[in-house]
Amino acid sequence: MVNRVILIGNLGRDPEIRRLENGAVVAKFPIATNENYKDKNGEWQSQTEWHDVVVWRNLAERAESTLKKGASVYVEGKLTHRTWQDQDGNNRRTTEVVANYFRVLGKREGTDSSRSFPSALDEPPAYSGSVNDVPTEMPNTADDDLPF
Repeated sequence: MVNRVILIGNLGRDPEIRRLENGAVVAKFPIATNENYKDKNGEWQSQTEWHDVVVWRNLAERAESTLKKGASVYVEGKLTHRTWQDQDGNNRRTTEVVANYFRVLGKREGTDSSRSFPSALDEPPAYSGSVNDVPTEMPNTADDDLPF
């Protein structure tokens, strides 16, 4: 099974940072992605999708210091769904991308020409053995588990 999300988009606002009682840091921020297409009349249309992104621990601290509204960002993570109750006791459901890697690509409308996509040299570091760095999934290399 694979649950992997890759987004390239623009931050809708600065990250919202929370420090939990147990010392963990969590950051949440929205990313907008755009899709352009021609409609049946041949006119260009643009559709914007908003994605809620959540990062934890060291990545949240890095998001707090490096991510700013309008910046272009590359994000990798997994899609998650969670349920909660609002103030009125109604059950709510939200979909989020829990990111395990991000990279700032540049400013949205700026003159920064250093916009580059991540390369193999930019891959996240391998598991270091730290409890805070435990991978969420370990690849299964058994041939009989391949989906094809």
